[in-house]
Amino acid sequence: MNKINKLPLGGMINEYNTLRIIQSGNKNEKYRNLTNNEIELLEMQKNKCYDWSKILVTDTFEPLQIKHCYFMGTVRIDDMEPISLEFNDVILPVGLYNSQVMSCDIGKNCSIHNVSYLSRVLIGENVMLKDIDELSTSDHAKFGNGIVKDGEDPSGRIELEIANEAGGREILPFSKMLTVDAYLWYKYRDNKNLMESFKLFVETEYPSDRGYYGFIGDRTVIKNSRILKDVTIGSDAYIKGANKLKNLTIKSSPNHKTQIGEGCTLVNGIINEGCKVFYGATAVRFQLMSHSSLKYGARLINSVLGENSTISCCEVLNSFIYPGHEQHHNSSFLIASVLKGQTNIASGATIGSNHNSRANDGELVAGRGFWPGLNCSLKHDSKFATFNIVVKGNYTKEINNPLPFSLISLNKNDKVEVFPGYWFLHNMYALKRNSWKYGVRDQREKNFPRLDFDFLAPDTVSEMLEGREFLEKCAEYSYRKISTDIHTGEDLLNEYDDFGNFTIYSTTIENKNHGVLIHKPAVAYKEYYKMITLYSVDTILKFFKDGGDISQLNGLVNPDKWINCGGQFIPDDRVKSIIDDIVDKKITSWDELHSRYKMVSKLYDRDKAGHAFYVLQKLNKVDRLNWQQWLDAVDTAIKARIEIKERVYSSREKDFNCSFRKITFDSKEEKEAVIGKLDDNSFFKIEEEECASFIEMTKSVDLKKIF
Repeated sequence: MNKINKLPLGGMINEYNTLRIIQSGNKNEKYRNLTNNEIELLEMQKNKCYDWSKILVTDTFEPLQIKHCYFMGTVRIDDMEPISLEFNDVILPVGLYNSQVMSCDIGKNCSIHNVSYLSRVLIGENVMLKDIDELSTSDHAKFGNGIVKDGEDPSGRIELEIANEAGGREILPFSKMLTVDAYLWYKYRDNKNLMESFKLFVETEYPSDRGYYGFIGDRTVIKNSRILKDVTIGSDAYIKGANKLKNLTIKSSPNHKTQIGEGCTLVNGIINEGCKVFYGATAVRFQLMSHSSLKYGARLINSVLGENSTISCCEVLNSFIYPGHEQHHNSSFLIASVLKGQTNIASGATIGSNHNSRANDGELVAGRGFWPGLNCSLKHDSKFATFNIVVKGNYTKEINNPLPFSLISLNKNDKVEVFPGYWFLHNMYALKRNSWKYGVRDQREKNFPRLDFDFLAPDTVSEMLEGREFLEKCAEYSYRKISTDIHTGEDLLNEYDDFGNFTIYSTTIENKNHGVLIHKPAVAYKEYYKMITLYSVDTILKFFKDGGDISQLNGLVNPDKWINCGGQFIPDDRVKSIIDDIVDKKITSWDELHSRYKMVSKLYDRDKAGHAFYVLQKLNKVDRLNWQQWLDAVDTAIKARIEIKERVYSSREKDFNCSFRKITFDSKEEKEAVIGKLDDNSFFKIEEEECASFIEMTKSVDLKKIF
């Protein structure tokens, strides 16, 4: 491949630079001018050019493979062999046919057919271009990055107005963006120096001078498409039937191929490796992270969609979505929301937009595992803890539920009721499988940013600790309404039956509702305890099993507070340190910032073990655990792990054996032929093995010296 084709995506080149590089000789010795005989043959093949001296070729050049083309400006054509290229069912001979080409570099053995206007594009090797109306690059091309070119009005800068449709949380799209970057930029708006630093990072990374050519990587295929303008495309991409692709960076690679299909309109955005955009999808001012999909008429506007996510049919506006999001139904609508991963939006769900004030629409923030049900309408501003299921209904007031693993529903008076810990008791199969499937579906070669899909992780465990404290306060408040006796919330919840099963409610979960009923609070209180203990024991044992040392667990200022930064869990003190270093100019570029994320990723297991020690001590109300307390914790963890395994089976068994699950089948054999046998479920085997492995680890890792 020639030197220019090795330029980075969107590499700068202009007419003067092209000639200067050619004339320098040593970098482009393979290129030469056409001979008189070659020019004569080209003209016999109905080719035209105002100045044939600007057409440069190699010694492996065959004029007979160029027919009915019109050339303008400097065009360099690399080796051409008498072969054909094949992709799927399309076979095309190498060469240029029925096309108009202006100021382009064309790599080895490319097949270009019926491209009405091809201008200012660097084309790699073995590229196939067929039936394209326009493939061109303007002198002010930005390739989707949020920069302003020399001479342009700054008001035309492309920004992504995420999380709030009224603005105020704008971020600039750029091709190197990670979800962690988006989080820091979206969240810490009060830090003006940080905001200015991020803007400077973008402007430094992507300069303002004009004259950058578009790029098409090796083996990319583009066919039957209308307009591609100001785009840079990686290798091995496949684009067919696209309507309009404008101002884009489309990343692709041999192992992570990006595909764009029929009828798509994509404008002002970044598409990362392994993405799929099909069947009339529309996206404007957007960023697709790796291995995400837009399909079946989906509309994505002013939004960031995290890794391994799929949006089909529906409309998503002004949202920031973390990795592992699913939204498949035409009738669902999501706006001005931050969803923190492993989320699923049901048909008819209207998340956001509706509000109860005369102000602009507000915001909605939901932790991991947010599942609003069918025809569920939620109001701004609302906030949900991790793993909240919301039962179908029109929720007329704002909600702030801090209790993780909850079921939220409406009573007969349309007032909110909350069942904390519902997932543990009645939905364990879905909870465990949710954690497992997102790990399996993560198609990234390297786990960076580092994602943890386990339902027991620093974010959920910290919320369960806070949830226990919240329940204690609710219990104390509610008990004072019926008795003058003074008892702590801990006593009330641990000995709930002894106090007459009084009703516990919250005054803060639903706006203007001072009596949100909390179902089975004592059960949830104990479930939180068991799950926190299981997380702590499992994390500590794994850390020491992998060679960790107790001396490594010092140094975290706030081990209890973690931030879900776009899917990567980072201790709060490390986030503050990163921000301080950006503001103090110790971190001066995106590459340096991403290196810091990688360093934090390497410390994740250590930081997580420190967190596990902290929460276990806090749960037992001690500054240091003794040996007996550790043994008690291990015993609780083993029982909890066995209970999880049993609940995974029982929750699935309940659905499988429900009498109404049988009514469409005339026999047991017919049912098994259609949906299989319960015991053949492969996930049960995975659970058995994981449970056995955990119990074995509790016996094999000796921590007596530590305690």
